[in-house]
Amino acid sequence: MATQGAVARFFDSDIWYSFTRSPITVASAIVAFICIGGAVLAPWIAPHNPFDLASLQLMDAFKPPAWTDEGDPVYLLGTDDQGRDVLSAIMYGARVSLLVGFCAVLLSVSVGITVGLAAGYIGGTVDAVLMRIADIKLTFPTILVALLIDGVVRAALPREVHDQIALYVVIFAIGISNWPSFARTVRGSTLVERNKEYVQAARVIGLSRSRIMITHVLPNVLGPVLVIATLNLGFAVLAEATLSFLGVGVPPTQPSLGTLIRIGNDFLFSGEWWITIFPGIALIVLVLSVNLLGDWLRDALNPKLR
Repeated sequence: MATQGAVARFFDSDIWYSFTRSPITVASAIVAFICIGGAVLAPWIAPHNPFDLASLQLMDAFKPPAWTDEGDPVYLLGTDDQGRDVLSAIMYGARVSLLVGFCAVLLSVSVGITVGLAAGYIGGTVDAVLMRIADIKLTFPTILVALLIDGVVRAALPREVHDQIALYVVIFAIGISNWPSFARTVRGSTLVERNKEYVQAARVIGLSRSRIMITHVLPNVLGPVLVIATLNLGFAVLAEATLSFLGVGVPPTQPSLGTLIRIGNDFLFSGEWWITIFPGIALIVLVLSVNLLGDWLRDALNPKLR
């Protein structure tokens, strides 16, 4: 009954009304759902397993899309230089890109919330030191930090070990690069919340500082964090694609959309355009739909625009 009541309240809320009144937002949600669903269910709905070496045939390499004169209906979007189905490769590659994006954003949110809460609630020297660290971090581009971290790991570990943990290195590099935006947002909201009556009452009854921050202040500062996290998901996917395109992202055994674009780029000017164009379109559609949802969520949660 409680669940049904919560669902009923959600469908009666201003957020749901704002969502249904925006055709662009509805279309973006549908596209994002299709992209994410296709990636998550790729092992079950993909036409082929592009990374099963036993099923690959070099004779099927460089087949154009199915609607062209030389196309094969079995391969809707054609094949690459190894005979892998491009459509299936995109679905599997999106799994890796979304995994990196979600995990990197989760890491950024965790670090940013921790730093922002501590800086905003404790204040004083702690606030000054943490915010200066955030300011210094903001002077370094995400890609530069990721390249630096990847270079250090490559120099410190053997190549075989690096290939095994490359996915985690990329997640850490992107996630640790984007926490300042979360920290500054949470700090600003915490500075407002810490002087309100409910926080003062919690202090009076003797609750510890950490409990007040976690159980009282944190739930009231999560709204802006959710918006930034949605927007940062698209940025994280793009950052991973950029790193993989440069050859320092995920290993070739776990190709993402960026890796597929890099592989196809080698054959772009020889006429096999579909190998890189379709993964590029998939990346654009995925990031654009997520960003449009983030823009809508930012406006929907802004009380000044209601």
